[in-house]
Amino acid sequence: MRIVIAPDSFKESMTALEAAKAIEEGFKHILPEAEYVKVPMADGGEGTVQSIIDATGGTLKELMVTGPLGKPVKAFYGLSGDKKIAVIEMAASSGLDKVDPKDRNPLLTTTYGFGELIKDALNEGVEEILLGIGGSATNDGGAGMIMSLGGKLLDANKEPISPTGQGLKDLYSIDISGIHPRVSEVSIRVACDVDNPLTGKQGASHIYGPQKGGTSEQINTLDENLSHFAQVIREYMDKDIEHTPGAGAAGGLGGGILAFLNGKLERGGDLLVDMLDLEEKIKGADLVITGEGGINHQTIFGKTPIAVSQVAKKYDVPTIAFAGCLNKGYDNIFDEGIHAAFSIIPEFSSIEEALSSGYENLKNTSMNCAKVLKIGLK
Repeated sequence: MRIVIAPDSFKESMTALEAAKAIEEGFKHILPEAEYVKVPMADGGEGTVQSIIDATGGTLKELMVTGPLGKPVKAFYGLSGDKKIAVIEMAASSGLDKVDPKDRNPLLTTTYGFGELIKDALNEGVEEILLGIGGSATNDGGAGMIMSLGGKLLDANKEPISPTGQGLKDLYSIDISGIHPRVSEVSIRVACDVDNPLTGKQGASHIYGPQKGGTSEQINTLDENLSHFAQVIREYMDKDIEHTPGAGAAGGLGGGILAFLNGKLERGGDLLVDMLDLEEKIKGADLVITGEGGINHQTIFGKTPIAVSQVAKKYDVPTIAFAGCLNKGYDNIFDEGIHAAFSIIPEFSSIEEALSSGYENLKNTSMNCAKVLKIGLK
């Protein structure tokens, strides 16, 4: 029997690799002769770097970069085992958690540090870059990223604008002749699970600005500034990204990546499935096991368990899922190729207790599932 174990992380409790090990340990106790293939997964958000490192035997690189408010912050990105792929989470440099709640103002934040991480990866000689852009504190359309990579965003006096959402109002011209030469040489793929346009009522500022601390007045200003940014991009680069689905992701960073880096926006779960060659690993398997911290009615919208189950469904391989908790509406996953789902929490406990005992609970739940499976094999 061949069992593929492909969970996401159980946030604040286990990394995806730790979850995979817990599942394997539980199953092996009952089915020691089975072949187990562990594939730690992610969906492009938090934990993606660690998943790629764990799956490929890669390394983590740490460096100081410019934080969202312009102050130095310690950030990181991952390199695959063969050094050909860099995996960068924008939240590591420009995330909302890098800004104290009392200081949150999306007019003033920048993606400059995110660009510094990309620049360092380009200098490492990678051939492909995977960008996870969730959790941003920014609304600058990627202006900071572009400027840190050598692009010039200039005002009417040919001086650099402020690389912030507020600074976009001063943009007059664009010059990308000095952009890092390797930008055009690498493949840039972006894990993006939203389809918001750059501007408008469904755009970056109106939908995501409030959670970044934006007031109604600031949000209107930011939307106008992004619209102006899109107009200058049309004029100087002959690209129209204003209404492109996904351009509004991460405060317009999705649009900046499309316009300046020729990046490709993809569903995060599907991107990781492809990058980790999950389809080849599932072919010929007898069972697939996936999971993450919580499964609910939103899981079907591109989350890891569904990305995994849809590959398994393609090859008629049954899939079961584990979760810290199964929330209201979770049963819609059964229409997407998952055959059974189990909560791993055995008794009433505090959140702290549940998180700290996650590994043991997942191992024990896996062992019980294996016992049921063994009954069916007799």
